[in-house]
Amino acid sequence: MAPAELEGEIRKHPNVLDVAVIGVPDERAGELPRAYIVKKSQSLMEAEVNHFLNSKISKYKQLKGGIEFVEALPKSAVGKVLRKELRKSYNSKMGKKL
Repeated sequence: MAPAELEGEIRKHPNVLDVAVIGVPDERAGELPRAYIVKKSQSLMEAEVNHFLNSKISKYKQLKGGIEFVEALPKSAVGKVLRKELRKSYNSKMGKKL
């Protein structure tokens, strides 16, 4: 599933304001989807998002790379999500060199 398709499903959740999905490295799968979500409601939790997606997408498309809640997504001047910035953030949190 392309990131845009997965983002479209996540956006349908009533407590999601904005979302971006990137692939993160995984030794077995090669890459796993990871979501960065801007909450509409502070009560939104990772388990709730995963439960919401369970019936909508195949098991292998689940967010096994995790979910990170953020205040805002990095965007260009024209409003395009800067996935490269999300990857940099992920790599620095995981202690990986770019």
